[in-house]
Amino acid sequence: MSNHPTPNSSELAGKVALITGAGQGIGQGIAFSLAARGCAIVAVGRTLAKCEATIATIETTYGTKGLALACDIGHLDQLDALVEQAAGLAGRIDILINNAVTTSIGPLLSQTMEQVQTTFTVGPMATLKLMQLCHPYLARDGGSIINMASSAAKRWDMTNYGVYAAEKEAIRALTRAAASEWGSDNIRANAILPHASSPALEKWAKHRPEEAAAFVKTIPLQRIGDCHSDIGEFVAQLCLPASSYVSGQSIAVDGGQACMG
Repeated sequence: MSNHPTPNSSELAGKVALITGAGQGIGQGIAFSLAARGCAIVAVGRTLAKCEATIATIETTYGTKGLALACDIGHLDQLDALVEQAAGLAGRIDILINNAVTTSIGPLLSQTMEQVQTTFTVGPMATLKLMQLCHPYLARDGGSIINMASSAAKRWDMTNYGVYAAEKEAIRALTRAAASEWGSDNIRANAILPHASSPALEKWAKHRPEEAAAFVKTIPLQRIGDCHSDIGEFVAQLCLPASSYVSGQSIAVDGGQACMG
């Protein structure tokens, strides 16, 4: 965990957040930032041990309770039970963070339909189903949905990133629709487009070092964000009452690189 200002540990007390992909990277960073404000965390991921480690750190560091659940969200038929288990922690879900992702990077002519199907199942399809399943809980006291998108579709050259950009643009569209349709239920929905030093980005940088170095140079702040102190803290701010009038937005948390206009 990185150094950052100590937040008010009671700002989200009594709330429960369901976070996919919470065993590492951005999902874990968000979990830490929400837990620091008193939020109980349901950490979901394919590897139970990683989620258990996230919860153990939260309980030790922040004294808030949590629950680790193993689930491959690409198996859509498992999501009903997942949400039921998550709600069992405290009888509620107030925050939904759709963070888990898989993708297929490469030229369009190299993409198989099986690869694309998997990408869209784990991406927009799982995102939509989890939003649908969590809707009754989020509507009880007013809830917040934050989905992970990407600025890949804003790249000056989208070569090799067509499928990834397509899945993330679909998630942005679903986010906007949820904000429009569920605003009257006092549910907010926003998407963020982050750059973060996650395991996935580090793997990409290792395999494409020249591209990664050139990429960082295009970021005005000249650095990749930290999963906890940069991305997690921003997401936590979006979940606070002070942000209760922010909905339907796609916000680049990327050091100034993307132009969302």
